[in-house]
Amino acid sequence: MTATPAPGAPLSAPLVVEFPFTRSLGPVQSAFLTGLRERTVLGVRTDAGTVLVPPVEYDPETAGELRDLVRVAPAGTVTTWAWNPAPTSGQPLPTPFAWVLVRLDGADSALLHALDAPGPDAVRTGMRVRIRWAGRRSGAITDIACFEPCRDAPGEDWPRPHSGRFDDPVTGFVAPARLEYTYAPGRAQSAYLHALAERRTVGERCPSCRKVYVPPRGACPTCGVATAEQVEVGPRGTVTTFCIVNIKAKNAAIEVPYVYAHIALDGADLALHGRIGGIPYDRVRMGLRVEPVWTDDGRYPDHYRPTGEPDADYDTYKELL
Repeated sequence: MTATPAPGAPLSAPLVVEFPFTRSLGPVQSAFLTGLRERTVLGVRTDAGTVLVPPVEYDPETAGELRDLVRVAPAGTVTTWAWNPAPTSGQPLPTPFAWVLVRLDGADSALLHALDAPGPDAVRTGMRVRIRWAGRRSGAITDIACFEPCRDAPGEDWPRPHSGRFDDPVTGFVAPARLEYTYAPGRAQSAYLHALAERRTVGERCPSCRKVYVPPRGACPTCGVATAEQVEVGPRGTVTTFCIVNIKAKNAAIEVPYVYAHIALDGADLALHGRIGGIPYDRVRMGLRVEPVWTDDGRYPDHYRPTGEPDADYDTYKELL
């Protein structure tokens, strides 16, 4: 977070959430993505006889398993649309385009994708469009580069039965998931972050139920009233619940296994979460008394370690589980 020149002013910072999304595929989704690689669009027929594109593995009405695959046309009709004047990184086209729902000939549901059009005046509900295939295809929804306008009439021989069998089928994929946004924590959490920079932990008390919330939320979630009275809590606290992490996150410096816990700081009525260090993971327990170990720059606790005090009695934190 980057503070504005005025002390105590609200903070804001650009944030990026990014991780690789790994997905294994069942027979229906495998056939659908492999089909895209082969310039073939597959749907699935439901128990009622309708054709869904993209296909699903279970009937949305009966929950029955679906396996009756059919091939639909690479052209269809726009059912609704929205103009995107400013594409962002990772979207299908680098120039302005329309997001469209397209009901391909032979399908009874619509597929969401991009339509390459010169402007919003060139897009309308009911217009005919066709798939523009990507030059290099790997078995992903991006094998459809986009849709483009066309003048052909709906085909009469869709859908067509299809076995769903292809050579070298796609059985899974790894896709990057990324979200960029600017986070503005607001008055209450800005005050909380400013206090952390001074190695203090500050919450806010509800004027009605008198509970102290850390981190503060600006309002009491129980009473629905605004909070303003600041209360310094901690720095010590009690482990209420915890979990042992055995999967190492990509690019993370922390070695597994390690413990992430809910910690009720002394004087707080809400447990915050933090990593537990300075003790073997299999010795962490409910009721363990802990204290913060601050980062080198002193801006926030890097982790919490045991204080050496006797464990807290269960009755003192049971309402904070």
